Amino acid sequence: MKRRNFIATTSLNTIAITLGLTSIARGKDYKLNSKTIIEKPMKEHAVAICTWEFTKANAVAGELLDKGYEAIDAVIAGVAVEEENIKNTTVGKGGSPDREGNVTLDACVMDHTGSCGAVMCVENITNVAALAREIMNKTPHVILTGKGAEDFALKNGFNAEKLLTPESEEAWQEWLKTSDYKPLINIENHDTIGMLALDKKGNISGACTTSGLAYKMKGRVGDSPIIGSGLFIDNEIGGAAATGMGEEVIKTVGSFLIVELMRNGMSPQEACEEAIRRIVSKNPNHVNFQVAYIAINKKGETGSYCIHPGFKMMQYKNQENKAITTNSYLRN
Repeated sequence: MKRRNFIATTSLNTIAITLGLTSIARGKDYKLNSKTIIEKPMKEHAVAICTWEFTKANAVAGELLDKGYEAIDAVIAGVAVEEENIKNTTVGKGGSPDREGNVTLDACVMDHTGSCGAVMCVENITNVAALAREIMNKTPHVILTGKGAEDFALKNGFNAEKLLTPESEEAWQEWLKTSDYKPLINIENHDTIGMLALDKKGNISGACTTSGLAYKMKGRVGDSPIIGSGLFIDNEIGGAAATGMGEEVIKTVGSFLIVELMRNGMSPQEACEEAIRRIVSKNPNHVNFQVAYIAINKKGETGSYCIHPGFKMMQYKNQENKAITTNSYLRN
């Protein structure tokens, strides 16, 4: 298993200020590593994509790629923007709680070497994608859960903080009046930021982080922290990430499926479409939930597809960061 030692430097603080980040100190953030800057970048432009219209998050990742950082650093810094955004009720601090009022976070990361790390049901730690990387780099394991993951975080310099904000608590108290659980398409299922990046060296990495479905059962885990479902990378081929109803993504191991379809000659777009068709063909109830995929290959070609209209993918390419409206299996 590959190991790295992560250090914070003055130059990294400068980058953080330039990009509007506030959490570059060790223990709270994504721990960018100056040793991973690519000194002799390829001529090709770097690419970053993410689920949903997380404009700032994707811009942070793309700009780091342009500065010469490796893909793994870029995606962890990018998703951290939403982990720290308390207005985002589906990722990180400010996320909607489970039915008992507890905010629990899930995340995974995978780099170009095939190394990966994940956390599930973590409380009190905001930057769980960065925590997943620490597990990848500092332990013999891939996954840590619950209290064990939180203890590991605290021992490795992460800060404990309350994740339930007054706004999320108020919404939960209102939900308790009816306890009606029916996920709303493109609203409650807007539950993940999955990000993929191709750096100037031609390497691909990814990260996926979420607070999961609002008012889920205690202990519920979706696809987001599961390698092969919410995220998968094969640096010879490409990468994919998922968002939406995690149970349906798990059943078809969606992200792994997309990468394998690309291995067999499909474009990222074709592979995303086929992965959605697999879900639809196996579940006649697909009209009641959303699933969406994004993908990238080694050429920097990208694709995205979803069940219902309304999903967008962000793409940073050629120094341009734009939202791409995704085609859907069902039409308006």
